[in-house]
Amino acid sequence: MAAESSVAFQRSIPVRHAVDILVAGGGPAGLAASITAARQGRTVFLAEGHTCFGGMGTAALVPAFMPFGDGVNFLAGGFGQEVAHRLFDAGGAGPEDHRETIGCMNINAEVLKRVYDTMVVETGMGFAFQTHVIGVVTRDQRLEHVICWGKSGLFAVKAAVYVDGTGDGDVAAWAGAPFEKGDAVGRLMPGTLCSTWADVDWDTVRKSHLDPEAILPQAFKDKAFTVEDRHLPGMFRPGRNIGAGNLGHLFGVDSTDERSVTQALLWGRKSLPEYERFYKQYLKGYENMELVTTGSLAGIRESRRIMGDYVLGLDDFKKRAVFDDEIGRFAYLVDIHASKPGEADFAKFLDDFKNLRYGKGESYGIPFRTLLPKNLKNVLVAGRCISSDRYIQGSVRVMPGCFITGQAAGMAAAMAIEKGAEVRNVAVPELLARLKKLGAFLPNFKG
Repeated sequence: MAAESSVAFQRSIPVRHAVDILVAGGGPAGLAASITAARQGRTVFLAEGHTCFGGMGTAALVPAFMPFGDGVNFLAGGFGQEVAHRLFDAGGAGPEDHRETIGCMNINAEVLKRVYDTMVVETGMGFAFQTHVIGVVTRDQRLEHVICWGKSGLFAVKAAVYVDGTGDGDVAAWAGAPFEKGDAVGRLMPGTLCSTWADVDWDTVRKSHLDPEAILPQAFKDKAFTVEDRHLPGMFRPGRNIGAGNLGHLFGVDSTDERSVTQALLWGRKSLPEYERFYKQYLKGYENMELVTTGSLAGIRESRRIMGDYVLGLDDFKKRAVFDDEIGRFAYLVDIHASKPGEADFAKFLDDFKNLRYGKGESYGIPFRTLLPKNLKNVLVAGRCISSDRYIQGSVRVMPGCFITGQAAGMAAAMAIEKGAEVRNVAVPELLARLKKLGAFLPNFKG
């Protein structure tokens, strides 16, 4: 029998939810957007494809929030600061963290899950886990419905405004917004399958003063690794004797292709015994470490960048740009992991990592226009897929940056509903005033 190359599939499905705002994705950006909008009195439905909220910081076991601030100011003010305080108060930060930190904060993923659960439930919004957005219906540059799949079957959600918090920009891309992905030849940053380890002797680790990355060349000579990956982000400390591993890279992974993700997950799990042997044999304090679990999601650093009304770029980073419509400021360095494990690619990573960073108190503005996809009238994007070049995505992709853009997208969506306006017609001065009232760091807004 000849193989079929395609099949027609058509059916009527129920519109299960009709709300003011649909938020696709319950990671840090989607959570900030949905909770912010719901607190403004809008009806919201949040569709989360996994079994918990938080995405990279929970299901993917990314071990820590990158810096919340610029060394002087708490930049992820409002929603981000609330999350940091709630996590600390719930015992979910590391033993060396502080409640008022403006730097990195370690993450106990199970505690963070509960923090996010509580914040969502408190709003009374509609939401569902294991609910995947699989398609869109558009007309005249307006998104009319999103199509979801859950175990109960297919259903549609109708909203007036849609916020894409998928990380990959799925909704905006499917609806027709232009996007870019990767470098000039399409290469993407590698991901990482993060992990949790028991029985790490942190006192001994600290006293040893050994740098794992500096010891890698000897391990390569000893043929300890299948792939000579020179970049080792390392082990974090979320608990007294717990290690949270950001170990190794999933080279070539494309999170917009499930076949690629499948192969990456297989390699990630296969490679961890090599890192276990490395830590036990070449370092001190890890001799009794034992693998507890790996992330149920791959840690993804890069995918689509949705092109919007303004493309935030490297020049903006270099000049510490200020914008009339900036919805926040951010300061994380340009952190573009090498696409391949070779020496030349790693040297380029090190050059950017050392030189594309700020001093204390320095930051760049994130304009509201980066949240507005071209060719779409009622869609906002938030998180790592906002309109930027690859350099800025290498900075703004981390969770505190996602809190900033998600909070602004949620407030703008709520205002568009209130005013009966398209998202581009939201009054920017009022948007900034409302964000500042929530605690957003907006030093250049004088309204």
